[in-house]
Amino acid sequence: MDSYLLLKILHIGSAITVLGTGAGIAFFMLMASRSKNLEAIRVTTEHVVLADWIFTAPAVATQIITGLLLMIQLGYSFTSIWFITVSLLYLLIGCCWIPVLVIQYRLRDIARSARESLADTAFTRLMTIWITLGCIAFTAVFALLVIMVIKPLPVI
Repeated sequence: MDSYLLLKILHIGSAITVLGTGAGIAFFMLMASRSKNLEAIRVTTEHVVLADWIFTAPAVATQIITGLLLMIQLGYSFTSIWFITVSLLYLLIGCCWIPVLVIQYRLRDIARSARESLADTAFTRLMTIWITLGCIAFTAVFALLVIMVIKPLPVI
């Protein structure tokens, strides 16, 4: 297998991982939160933090590295409208994802220290922010996927 195909497989695989893990994390976190079951919330918040480090972070790093290497191999311009748009979307995603990581740790800590319920307004407020940022990031990830596949903007 040549290097182009290997890079392309790694790039597509990491995109699938980012989308799949993001959707899975969002679904399970939201369902646990809505259940009001403290133990379910506690376990889910712990697993969500872990899943982001095991799956999402390496996939994001792989996306960036393989994307840059593919651009070089394909001769795409780093000053093209396509690359600038992709870079701005990545920046938007990062500006959402980093606070989401911080919030996930805080949600986990609140759940760990709660004794009977999470009627705590801090948990509810943080979940609202977490969901909002997650929706923005997920929409941007999907837009990025569309731009990568159909390339509606010039790459040169």
